Amino acid sequence: MIKRRHVIQAAAAAPLSGVIMSQNADAATDLSNTVYMDIDPGRVTITLRPDLAPQAAERIRVLSNQGFYDGCEFFRVIAGFVAQTGDRSNTGTQGSDLPNLPSEFTDNASFLTGTVGMARTNDPNSANSQFYICLAPATFLDGKYTIVGQVTAGMDAVQKIHLGSGASGSVKDPTKIVKMRVATN
Repeated sequence: MIKRRHVIQAAAAAPLSGVIMSQNADAATDLSNTVYMDIDPGRVTITLRPDLAPQAAERIRVLSNQGFYDGCEFFRVIAGFVAQTGDRSNTGTQGSDLPNLPSEFTDNASFLTGTVGMARTNDPNSANSQFYICLAPATFLDGKYTIVGQVTAGMDAVQKIHLGSGASGSVKDPTKIVKMRVATN
């Protein structure tokens, strides 16, 4: 026998779940915040998070559409931590010609597997073009680095990026970004 309380609870929850589903659908179909990154192991889809880091998300959009990331290597890859790219010199010491960005740290999201963060120096306001993808949860970065996006498809390709060695994660035969563009471009 179905209890009246369960029927009322289910009816009350139904409209709310529809709202949540439509919000998720809207986010998933916002192609202006969807970046396709093609690497040798396959296509990686990144959903940018302008709700957390509007300036960093805009920077990734602009540089992607300019072709800035095409040919960039994943020069620093540390197993169980991150794969870093976004420096055309492939040394980890340079950025774009655009000015550095102010920090956009948040306590509203965590660095989990597939989180995309902006790389920086010790200066919290030095993010520019370099970014990294977390290969595993790295919650110790929370509130200290800018979260700019999340890998929403192709994490299997990310996990195939050539690993580096030593504490620096320097890669001898680095995986390259073939092409990186916003889905609307």
